Amino acid sequence: MNSVRPAYIKRMRDLREDADLTQKEVASYLGTSQTMYARYERGANELPLRHLVALCRLYRVSADYFLGESAWPSWEGEAQAAKRGKLPK
Repeated sequence: MNSVRPAYIKRMRDLREDADLTQKEVASYLGTSQTMYARYERGANELPLRHLVALCRLYRVSADYFLGESAWPSWEGEAQAAKRGKLPK
């Protein structure tokens, strides 16, 4: 992985901690080892696309939110904010 830390790394850990899950529990959900999951969370290994999709489903967030491209956890939240004219800058 290059020296630029992907934006999703912090969000991945924050979502897991907010859900009160351990690395081992999330790793089991993904069908991988705790060691490999810890490497994803540290940015030592790139997160496979299949795991990105699974984590978005687990935490019920959009991929844009997970990847740090949106401040809103779901498309629905972003659409509602747009209607009110309150999208983040």
